[in-house]
Amino acid sequence: MRFEDKLKLKKQEQIWQEYCGFLDLSIDEYMEIQNRLMNEQLTLWRKSPLGKKLSDGLEIETIDDFRKNFPLTTYEDYADVLLQKRDDMLPAEPVIWIHTTWEGGMHPIKVAPYSKNMLEAYKQNILACMILGVTEERGKVNVKAGGNFLYGLVALPYATGLFPRALADEIHVNFLPPVKEAEKMPFSERNKKGFKMGLKGGIDYFFGMSSVAYFVSKSFSKLMESSGGGSRSALSPKVAVKYLKAKKKSRKEGRSILPKDLFDLKGIMISGTDSSCYKDELEEMWGIRPMELFAGTEPTCIGTETWTRDGMYFFPDACFYEFIPESEMLRSMEDESYQPSTCLMNEVVKGEKYEIVISVLKGGAFMRYRVGDVYRCAGLENHKDGTRIPRFNYVDRVPDIIDVAGFTRITKNSVQHVIELSGLEIKDWTVIKEYTENNKPVMKMYVEMKPECLAGSAVSSRILKEHLSIYFKYMDHDYEDLKKILGMDPLEIVIVKCGTFEQFKKNHGREIRRINPASHQIRELLNAQDQVFAGVRAL
Repeated sequence: MRFEDKLKLKKQEQIWQEYCGFLDLSIDEYMEIQNRLMNEQLTLWRKSPLGKKLSDGLEIETIDDFRKNFPLTTYEDYADVLLQKRDDMLPAEPVIWIHTTWEGGMHPIKVAPYSKNMLEAYKQNILACMILGVTEERGKVNVKAGGNFLYGLVALPYATGLFPRALADEIHVNFLPPVKEAEKMPFSERNKKGFKMGLKGGIDYFFGMSSVAYFVSKSFSKLMESSGGGSRSALSPKVAVKYLKAKKKSRKEGRSILPKDLFDLKGIMISGTDSSCYKDELEEMWGIRPMELFAGTEPTCIGTETWTRDGMYFFPDACFYEFIPESEMLRSMEDESYQPSTCLMNEVVKGEKYEIVISVLKGGAFMRYRVGDVYRCAGLENHKDGTRIPRFNYVDRVPDIIDVAGFTRITKNSVQHVIELSGLEIKDWTVIKEYTENNKPVMKMYVEMKPECLAGSAVSSRILKEHLSIYFKYMDHDYEDLKKILGMDPLEIVIVKCGTFEQFKKNHGREIRRINPASHQIRELLNAQDQVFAGVRAL
């Protein structure tokens, strides 16, 4: 039975229990589901050629055996099989292959197989997100068929392209513009068309990457003007009345017309890195608090907030979850041969940060897989929504990756490659993700030029930024999309005195981290620069 039929034929409490019942679980009940599904997955995986290849003769009978003996994995462990789309090697036959960036500019795309059962779980969990995105209390199912969905998603073969396809199988909604049309349109044209259609028929839901949702919402006034928003023919009678009132009110308050002035949004769902940077402003622009969910190419849709918007809960049927404590994660980054220990969902500690490790259930390919995302445990129970299972806040990518607004995968190798391509005489560098006064992400790069480069020439931060940005865009199309889609260039350059990095090494007995050094290390780097200045003045 389709979800739309269930809305007509079943009671709300039945529908709630089917899709959102995991929120009623105790931690012991949650772990029982995790263990049962993981044992089923292990049976499939052990029999598959991929499982035999990766286990390399290890005796793995139980989950405990698996966690003790099978090492943590990264995409390199699967690349030779998955990039060739070797269906015959997998635990279950794939129905579709989903794409994403591996390492910007350095490697080909990553691909991930989705089995039939994985897709069924994905549909179930996306519908749970939709229910939770529009409800205001436990047990209430306020979803209705026929709503208008503003289209803010990247099309297949990327993971967000699954969302409209999954909904289409279960419930009728109107995407603005229609999916097949939207997939063929440039980003800016899609936004104009979506808002133009919304001005005629209204907008009920909005789902998109958080940074994209912010950009689209911020550009609302311009988009409306360019789509003829002020003309009578472009507006429904209901919206026309709202438009006149909104125009008068916005002029009086000295601001632009906001989406909330014209649309009565039922729900806004967002995902992606840096979502916390955009939530408050999205709420101000649309009049309701966005609901954050977490979905990725390898893990599928794994987490959602509830009506309290107070942290994400992980679906027990998407992946088997392990968590690397922050201290273990950092140790493994310093020593690549070190295998960090993990804990399970019933062992996490409130307030602690963890790198997540997944084993994809229901025939998935990835086992004990380091996705590269860090979460903080926000609590083990929540009196606001009556839950008794842990909830999490998304923190960021792991420290050796810089992801800005969900568009980049900047690593040590990719930065070094950019420098080499540019031909710039850069002797030393480090780059850190920081946030502006307006809480927006930037990528700040501290650069030391070679002495011979500085002699007789005026090298400015502006010139370096312009030059390096060209090569970041050339090497990484996702970086280029930051400018093309969001109108932002996140790179900031700080030139430090010659000898600064060497002085830092003398002071601390080691080099500074290339990617995301701790904030105290940046302070120590600038202190080292002061020492170099003092030494020069003394001479």
